[in-house]
Amino acid sequence: MSTQRRPSMQHPGISRRTAIQAGAVGMLGLGTNHMRELQAAAIEPVNAKAKSVIYIFLSGGLAQHESFDLKPDAPAEVRGEFNPSSTTVPGFQISEHLPGLAARAKKWSVVRSLTHPTNGHTLGHYFMLTGRSEQNAGFRGDRVPRPSDYPSIASIVGDRLVSRNNNLPPSIVLPERLVHWSGGVIPGAYGGVMGNRRDPFFIEASPYADPMWRGAYPEYTFPNQSKKPPKQADARVYQAPNLKLPHSLTTNRLGDRLSLLNHIDDQRRALERSANVQGYDGQRQRVISMLTDPVVRKAFDVTNADPKTQEKYGANSFGWSILMAYRLVKAGVNMLQVNLGNNETWDTHGDAFPRLKDKLFPPTDRALCALLDDLEADGLLDETLIVMAGEFGRTPKLSTLSDSFPLPGRDHWGAVQSVFFAGGGIQG
Repeated sequence: MSTQRRPSMQHPGISRRTAIQAGAVGMLGLGTNHMRELQAAAIEPVNAKAKSVIYIFLSGGLAQHESFDLKPDAPAEVRGEFNPSSTTVPGFQISEHLPGLAARAKKWSVVRSLTHPTNGHTLGHYFMLTGRSEQNAGFRGDRVPRPSDYPSIASIVGDRLVSRNNNLPPSIVLPERLVHWSGGVIPGAYGGVMGNRRDPFFIEASPYADPMWRGAYPEYTFPNQSKKPPKQADARVYQAPNLKLPHSLTTNRLGDRLSLLNHIDDQRRALERSANVQGYDGQRQRVISMLTDPVVRKAFDVTNADPKTQEKYGANSFGWSILMAYRLVKAGVNMLQVNLGNNETWDTHGDAFPRLKDKLFPPTDRALCALLDDLEADGLLDETLIVMAGEFGRTPKLSTLSDSFPLPGRDHWGAVQSVFFAGGGIQG
């Protein structure tokens, strides 16, 4: 990794008011030096609007030239196959294959110039999940989270903020942990130097099964490598947490059992007062609270949502995950990190155009539009900041990995990526 000095990220056209209203200083990786520059700008005070954040993470790296930063006048090796489409914002165009977002362009904006100094998946994840633009001294670049890692944004929120719902943690990551196809766990998503007790609350509704399958299953699956498809069919099943009480266990009986457990736990705590035990107690109580809160149970029960809601969000892993995030924001969670696809799903080295057109953009466009519409209908859009990004962008020039794909794609590009912002007072 290069150690050269990075250019200042302060843009002369961005006021302190704009930066604060966006509520995304940490998400953009601005350090304390840039914070001081913003604070030095003399403008009137402003009240922050956002009470919740939904960070939609596209593991693998979204192709900006196929989504939010098309280059229709560029040479063929840069331009690509997709055409730009006009939006409801005059002069602003995006991909023709994101029609829902184009129709709602007045509700969101995009930053086309986020940059960091790596083209690697692991370090790119680390930067974008921790909000840091440098690695710590103990970072080794392998797929092993360590106690010396910087804490994730989700961990910091979970530690520093008080939940607006006593039955839910302030910060949740869903529907799965980020795991590389090799089985290595992506660092940057955990408590790091804050300790594993500060790991975010994970809802693992999407099991890590055959790593050679990707996409929004069961509707939009595709193989990792077109020329080397898996021998087994995609068997992934979305397993939203089942928080229903057994039929034989009423709320009163649960209370009786908990009283006995609490009595036993009182004796145990008198003998053992370690921080780990206390952390366990908090997790245990939180699970119990979830069991008895009907609002929380409904938030998780996305696969059994009514047919109209399923159609609106999409009956697939992307749609269910975004629906769960929407319901949890309504229930009072401060921050949701939604991983739309594991195993570098958005890593379009090859077959980029059919994969984006047919497999990735349709479920993403549908679910994101449903989220914007429902938050606005509930009066929550101005109070909820939505950020969508990956670990990096993709190269301007097309390339082909002929051993794995018959059609071209783009390689990794940390120098530039496009980041989507909505809510929190942001307008197109």
